[in-house]
Amino acid sequence: MTPTTTTRAPAAAVTAFRASTGIDIVSPADPGWDDARLAWNLAVDQQPTVIAFPETTEHVVLLVDFARDQGLRVAPQGTGHAAGAHESLDHTLLMKTERMRDVEIDPVARTARVVAGVQWAEVTDAAAEHGLAALAGSSPDVGVVGYTLGGGISFLARRYGLASNSVTAIELVTADGRLVRTDGYVEPDLFWALRGGGGSFGAVTAIEFELYPVAEVYAGMLAFPIERASEVLHAWCDWTETIPDEVSSTGRLLRIPPLPEIPEIVRGRKLVVIQAAILKYEAEAATLLEPLRALGPDIDTFGMVPATALKHLHMDPEHPVAARSTGMLLRTLPPEAVDALVAVAGAAAQVPLLSIEVRHLGGALARPEPHHGAGGTIEAEFGMFGVGMAMNPEMKAAIDAYAPRLLAALAPNQAERSYMNFEDGPTDASTLFTARTFELLREVKARHDPGDMFRSNHPIPLG
Repeated sequence: MTPTTTTRAPAAAVTAFRASTGIDIVSPADPGWDDARLAWNLAVDQQPTVIAFPETTEHVVLLVDFARDQGLRVAPQGTGHAAGAHESLDHTLLMKTERMRDVEIDPVARTARVVAGVQWAEVTDAAAEHGLAALAGSSPDVGVVGYTLGGGISFLARRYGLASNSVTAIELVTADGRLVRTDGYVEPDLFWALRGGGGSFGAVTAIEFELYPVAEVYAGMLAFPIERASEVLHAWCDWTETIPDEVSSTGRLLRIPPLPEIPEIVRGRKLVVIQAAILKYEAEAATLLEPLRALGPDIDTFGMVPATALKHLHMDPEHPVAARSTGMLLRTLPPEAVDALVAVAGAAAQVPLLSIEVRHLGGALARPEPHHGAGGTIEAEFGMFGVGMAMNPEMKAAIDAYAPRLLAALAPNQAERSYMNFEDGPTDASTLFTARTFELLREVKARHDPGDMFRSNHPIPLG
């Protein structure tokens, strides 16, 4: 890949800034440019003006000031899992925070404080030493900040809600270079907007959030040949109508490549899978699961496991990959919707996606509370997310051709809003929120970033 000709880095300014601050900042003329601009999602061709790797909060302040002086915008990025959502990085300083990795656990207050580049596995491992769990993403190397600003649906979500609603404080650098610590009392409008409204409002340097007293969980998967998809998914949907909030589960259609890094038990197979995490003691949890176990799975991995084991339950890759995805929220999933899904994605279909999953939502995700942020609640019973490998143009084209068919099959049950973390491409942010919430977010954006300095994956436009 080569840099575009439309973007020019202020080379002399970059050189002088690097020399005066010691910050690792890279322009297109520098060695290592192509490596520096890689996102976790290797299918995304990021073309910023300049890239910087801050290591401290002070570095972030200096970089925001530098960008403003040079007439550049700023795009903070922890890992780049959702980098494809950026329409453009022209005239932009890409601020990669991956070197900012401090984690602090307060076991008495049951809180964590993490800085901008921390990944979820670092938090879950540290919290587990105190018998605590975080509302972590399904991938262990997803960045805590980006995931949380977008909402955050964990394997504990039906019991404890969106991760963004468990945030207690956020530290960020604003467009005028101020370091602000915001919570429910200091800059409360900004605190509200950041919790589920995305990264349009500043460069987040640290985030604090609640932890929960979960040391063990009854979790695992039931796997069946994909030819049984209709039977299994219908049974799973019926089951979801009977379970308490302590159960968070997912139904998946998997076409798993024969790669050596994939667990041998599923390597190279086509499966319909039910995954779940149940916050009950073993006997009660096993009783809850029995209707699905009675179907006779080929693979049954359920049992009591440490909460840290949830980071592997979803079997996501733990290294950068080239991927392309699609998703939507579903009001409900009636039998005819299951039939439509199986018709377009079951054993007889030609499907270029590795995984098509339907997550059961509801529970605490659907209950509004006065302390909630802009993400609020999810007014949908299920969420669908599909992802495939896009290692070359042909694979990408196949996914792009297939995705509309998948979305059309489930369209009759589509919810009114979308969910930010399921949208991996450029998206009109007004589709992610209620009309009133979107208007309030625009007002907060206008107050705190009137020059529209900050680029985010799904930007809130100025009011």
